Amino acid sequence: MKLYAIKDIPKEKVIEFFKLHWGSSKMVISSGVYDCSTLDGFAVVNGEDQIIGLITYVIKDYECEIISLDSIEEGKGIGTSLVKEVENVAINEKCKLVKLVTTNDNLLALKFYQKRGYILSKLLKNAVEKARKIKPEIPLIGNDGIPIRDEIELIKILN
Repeated sequence: MKLYAIKDIPKEKVIEFFKLHWGSSKMVISSGVYDCSTLDGFAVVNGEDQIIGLITYVIKDYECEIISLDSIEEGKGIGTSLVKEVENVAINEKCKLVKLVTTNDNLLALKFYQKRGYILSKLLKNAVEKARKIKPEIPLIGNDGIPIRDEIELIKILN
């Protein structure tokens, strides 16, 4: 497994990854609408040259926001290494915090980030309903049969 900056991976490969895992490279969250294939980020690639983990982020006003994180092979440290890489960039860019938004059904993400020092900072009620107006393919029901309605913001203060 090797870690690469997204800009060093063919763009078609990144777009293909997002289409497979998110339906498209367009991400709609309360902080904005993003084309993840154009964002800064990192990817982990396996020996067969396949992307097995990918993270994207934006930096604004001394805050780093993780826009997407996917790890295809759980429990191998891929997601952790990608998050640490973004946190290192944020520190180098003098960011005060790293933040992200996930949906209320994503219990794995809530557990993952809290174990890595992130805290719940905001509940954005019915935010996904607004996002569906821009990206109607967002499902109504998510993980474990939980209706997808709200966004939860998590933050990690950087020292």
